[in-house]
Amino acid sequence: MRCPFCAHDNSQVKDSRPSEDGTSIRRRRQCEGCGARFTTFERVQLRELTVLKSDGKREPFDREKLQRAIGHSTRKRDISPEKIDQFVSGVQRQLETQGDEVSSAQIGEAVMAGLKTLDHVAYIRFASIYRDFSDPSDFAEFAEKVERESVPPGQDKLL
Repeated sequence: MRCPFCAHDNSQVKDSRPSEDGTSIRRRRQCEGCGARFTTFERVQLRELTVLKSDGKREPFDREKLQRAIGHSTRKRDISPEKIDQFVSGVQRQLETQGDEVSSAQIGEAVMAGLKTLDHVAYIRFASIYRDFSDPSDFAEFAEKVERESVPPGQDKLL
């Protein structure tokens, strides 16, 4: 593993342990060149995913890009980084079971479905970008729809 500090090619693994959610291995490493310590994570990857974009271009699936998008939606919400990481892992596993190529629409829908159950505000934030809201009425209509769907049938919400 290349050192992020000095770019030396070799490092020693000092400690390995499973992550809290069990989906990755956390490794503490020490550079043989400069002695700096750093952490790496290993994850199981079922297959190499290719994303088919709406403009027809293809690009490799980027877990970090997905994590950033979800991070923007969940910013300043009471959702732990571990919970977000578990959510991203779940979306990635779901996509990997669908084949070697997934569309950006499939990714967006998978994220929307998960965020809807995780946090309504994050769901609305993500939807505003994914569905390309253009004016405030789009937000209001979508928020009203989310609120109606979150009230159990037959029960009126007291205001």
